[in-house]
Amino acid sequence: MGRTRFPALGGTAVVLSADADRIDLACDAVRAEVDAIDLACSRFRADSELSLVNAAGRGEKSAVSPLFAQALETALRAARLTDGDVDPTCGAALDAAGYDRDFAQLEAESVRITLSGHLPAPGWRSIEWDPGRREVRLPPGCGLDFGATAKALAADRAAASALAAAGCGVLVNLGGDIAAAGPAPEGGWRVRVTDDHRSGDDAPGQTVTLTEGGLATSSTTVRRWDTSAGPVHHILVPGTGRPAEVYWRTVSVAAATCVDANTAATAAIIRGARAPRWLTALRLPARLVRSDGSAVTVGSWPAEHAAPETASR
Repeated sequence: MGRTRFPALGGTAVVLSADADRIDLACDAVRAEVDAIDLACSRFRADSELSLVNAAGRGEKSAVSPLFAQALETALRAARLTDGDVDPTCGAALDAAGYDRDFAQLEAESVRITLSGHLPAPGWRSIEWDPGRREVRLPPGCGLDFGATAKALAADRAAASALAAAGCGVLVNLGGDIAAAGPAPEGGWRVRVTDDHRSGDDAPGQTVTLTEGGLATSSTTVRRWDTSAGPVHHILVPGTGRPAEVYWRTVSVAAATCVDANTAATAAIIRGARAPRWLTALRLPARLVRSDGSAVTVGSWPAEHAAPETASR
């Protein structure tokens, strides 16, 4: 089995190939997809399409690329399926909360941010989108943020591209957003599920086996920073602009795609105690970890003692 890693999207990309001799082909394909998503969807690049669309947000129409259109439609679908819990119009709310630069920079600065208040999101229905013309118009004061879906979309696209380029089974892990495509190696891909994807294999968590589809983890324990109102995290309740109450510190979900897994995991953090019943109704396997470290599993997610102990992150 081939394995490589490189910095990507503010974190680390890990690429695995079932055939070790084809890892370079898979990695090149993943890099191309990651670079394209970053240029289209980064909130922290002045030259990204997303930044240009946000800058033109005074009621003006913006023509966008096919990739941006896919990212926008993916974000709008996530909002529709979660009744607005996962909302792409939280960009200004995240800025107001202090998350206005790449998180690595925010972490490195280690400053306490003064908050002047919380800013509710305008709501995904306020976006005017013409798919035929590929034109989008935002209401005044609206800022787009694709943080809940773009990295997962990149994982899905990268896995598909890597499979086509390498011609063998691949797994792509973009900072905890995971997509597998093609025939998995014997025994499947083993993935360590933890609070923080940067943790080692000995971190508290569970090792699970993935053969296809997507796996994503949303966590309130990472991407946290200090403010004058106390510590905050990056998963906001769109209607209030405030960080979601920490009922679950981590939610991991498996689904047909990484986008669907990430959408469900993020919404589950926001839904709190209601999340297990909601995930059960969707028939999505999931593992939800409470603040005290105790875990609840949903659907066909394996019991803690049944998981294999060898990780391959």
